[in-house]
Amino acid sequence: MASLSETNFAFISSLLLVSTSMAAVSASSFQFQVGGERGWIIPSGNETETYDEWAERTRFHVGDSLYFKYYDDSVLVVNSTDYASCILSNPITQFKDGNTIFLFERYGFFYFISGQPGHCKAGQKVIIRVMVHPRVEPPASAPSPGGSGGGEGLSPGQWGPPSLNSSMKLSVASYFTTALGGLLVILYLVL
Repeated sequence: MASLSETNFAFISSLLLVSTSMAAVSASSFQFQVGGERGWIIPSGNETETYDEWAERTRFHVGDSLYFKYYDDSVLVVNSTDYASCILSNPITQFKDGNTIFLFERYGFFYFISGQPGHCKAGQKVIIRVMVHPRVEPPASAPSPGGSGGGEGLSPGQWGPPSLNSSMKLSVASYFTTALGGLLVILYLVL
């Protein structure tokens, strides 16, 4: 028969494993499908929101990614000037595979347009603002929103303060599970 201390050890070890697993899940990133079920298509005018309206109400963090699903089209990553003027000839990056996943490895503004002539001017374009994750410290001197980092043509009020979203809720859960794990370790060492 197992002693009480062996039972306590097994119980505490199980709780630590569960809390560590929950913390790992809460620190994960998210993949967002551009255009939802319909994918990356030229707008028909019957949509309930534009790509930019969707991006404004969605919070993107470093480590998140965009999934573009498209047919007979392409995705161009461009600078803010080419975005505003729908210039297709000078992309930073071009994707043509129909199933593009773009990973955000830094914070800032990202500009995406369709590579098909006329599609960008018809509204097939999106600006994504990627924020520093709440658990990541920004650099000591971050560029101002009106600086050369991109953001031209956008007023700071367009994006508004961050709302409570799933990333923030998961962050709170991560802190809770970490504290719970620490408490269990302390209890184990004391008992």
